[in-house]
Amino acid sequence: MAAAKAATETSASRGSSRANRVNQRRYIADLNDQKRTLGQAGQDSDVLRFNQLKKRKKTVKFARSAIHNWGLYAMESIPKDDMIIEYVGQEVRQSVATIRERAYIRAGIGSSYLFRIDDATVIDATKKGGIARFINHSCMPNCTAKIIKVEGSKRIVIYALRDIAQNEELTYDYKFEPEDNPEDRVPCLCGTAACKGFLN
Repeated sequence: MAAAKAATETSASRGSSRANRVNQRRYIADLNDQKRTLGQAGQDSDVLRFNQLKKRKKTVKFARSAIHNWGLYAMESIPKDDMIIEYVGQEVRQSVATIRERAYIRAGIGSSYLFRIDDATVIDATKKGGIARFINHSCMPNCTAKIIKVEGSKRIVIYALRDIAQNEELTYDYKFEPEDNPEDRVPCLCGTAACKGFLN
């Protein structure tokens, strides 16, 4: 009886080990296929890293922020240059984003989460977006937002600018266009030594 049990456990152990090796080979083959499909070595790194992000997202949470309302926090240490999270929402034309922004102001929505991809396209995460929208602005940020092209569409991904400690709030520079009219300026609340005083 004991011998049969030991044989069963050894067989299960071998099966588990074999399954792990098979999964690892599939993962490597998948990456190699992606490299071949992309063709150009200089162009493939962002897409490969984006695909890796989908496989292993960083652990983050949103909570009250000392900077402004809600913020996003790292729940693990994140090395410099690692991809953290994608900024997702509804993709709309610039003209639609302008109309929505005015409507949000009229409705009393204090924060709108409109992120410009290019001159024609904006991601609106105000009502339908992921938690990346809670990342606050800082004049001394620990993250940066980068627009990458994945399978023909532009995506916004947040990268670590430097090593980020566990429980540290994630921030990036919103890079708003400067405003000449003082009434349209938005005060910056980052509180860093390099604070410019305004977001725009």
